[in-house]
Amino acid sequence: MANSWVNSAERIGSDLHLDLSGHGSRRAVLIRALREAVRDGRLPPGTRLPPYRSLAADLGLARNTVADAYAELVAEGWLIARQGSGTRVAPRAEPIRSPRASKRAPARPASPTHNLRQGQPDAASFPRAAWLAAVRRALNAAPNEAFGPGDPRGRAELRQALAEYLARARGVRTTPDRIVVCSGFAHALRLLFGGRVLRGPLAVESYGLAFHRSLLEAASVRTVPLTLDESGTRVSELRSLKGVRAVLLTPAHQFPTGGPLHPERRVTAVDWARARDGVILEDDYDGEFRYDREPVGAVQGLDPERVVYLGSVSKSLSPALRLGWMVLPEHLVDAVLTAKGEREAWASVTDQLTLAEFIGSGHYDRHIRRMRQRYRARRDRLVAALGTRAPHIALTGIAAGLHAVLHLPPGTEESAVKAAARQSIALDGLADFRHPAATMPVQDGLVVGYATPPDHGYGAAVEALCRILPPTRTDG
Repeated sequence: MANSWVNSAERIGSDLHLDLSGHGSRRAVLIRALREAVRDGRLPPGTRLPPYRSLAADLGLARNTVADAYAELVAEGWLIARQGSGTRVAPRAEPIRSPRASKRAPARPASPTHNLRQGQPDAASFPRAAWLAAVRRALNAAPNEAFGPGDPRGRAELRQALAEYLARARGVRTTPDRIVVCSGFAHALRLLFGGRVLRGPLAVESYGLAFHRSLLEAASVRTVPLTLDESGTRVSELRSLKGVRAVLLTPAHQFPTGGPLHPERRVTAVDWARARDGVILEDDYDGEFRYDREPVGAVQGLDPERVVYLGSVSKSLSPALRLGWMVLPEHLVDAVLTAKGEREAWASVTDQLTLAEFIGSGHYDRHIRRMRQRYRARRDRLVAALGTRAPHIALTGIAAGLHAVLHLPPGTEESAVKAAARQSIALDGLADFRHPAATMPVQDGLVVGYATPPDHGYGAAVEALCRILPPTRTDG
């Protein structure tokens, strides 16, 4: 007897696969199949089975065969039958785990009491109601073709919305046909370098995410660090780097040290790219979040043909959305689309349409303004606490972004990170972001993400942080 699917309307539309193969009478085969479905969890305790007449019709069996099978399983304790509630899987008929599944899984690390990791927005602040309303509007307005094979650039609605928003908010000069939607910054790096659109070596800042360096290493791209000072990345060093035709910068808010790239250095970087026939990769990871003045426009606006502008909603909305974009020089568009290739690597059409609606309706701007106020208040609270509890600890970088760097006395970073771990505080030391080949002087510090904790837990997190900071170090 072949495998069968049960699809009875009286089972509330549920499907159930029953293996009716094997030897024996039809009654015995059905009993064995139902018993196995309970054992492996496909029929969990409490599940209501279809009336025996319906199941018999679905499986092409005699009614008496199914009725007898039910009765047998009731007698064995697998099922229970009560007047008015039908036949259900018995509450104690727990599925039997396979030997592999029963092995104890490795213990997952306990969640920290206070999460001050960088790079994460306040998850509780995601605009659920406004996003849900945007989903409904976007789906109602979407043409039928949106749910078929699409454009590897991304949905036209989102690219149009991004072109208008980025021009207005970040000074980006582009058209929708030069925007390619991706799943975030890491995906963009994989496309550009893993897809051989660009080749190494790549100049990078002396401090940055090790994860990004590992992606580049996987693509056989050697990275060359540039030093940093109070004016940002020293892009003048690019002139002496032979064979380098691309540089990755975070000019609005250097990650993680926090300084902006000086205007003269912005121009110097663009001039170098023109002279070298190279490109600048501009990672604008949190450019909208400037608290002491209006955000500075993107470097891309200086020369759209020499800058690849990279952005996402990971900091502004949520990393869970997996939505980002590349604003490309015209000569790179086709190569990026070729690298993107199969549709499986594309971002969700539903999310793209929703983000386009969210931006076009003004909800994105309102969300950014609301979160800018909230994060500024949190940063101010951190500054005030340090001034009172640890005045010898300097908070470096401009008032921007979702994190701050606490400059520590020399030689105290490692002990501070260990003290934080003992107090169940999750944060990073500045050394974790240093390029292995960096030559600039080592600085001790903590990278504190003030956006991550929920509002109700932020005060306690700041207090806990102040308790683990090293005291004033005096010589002698």
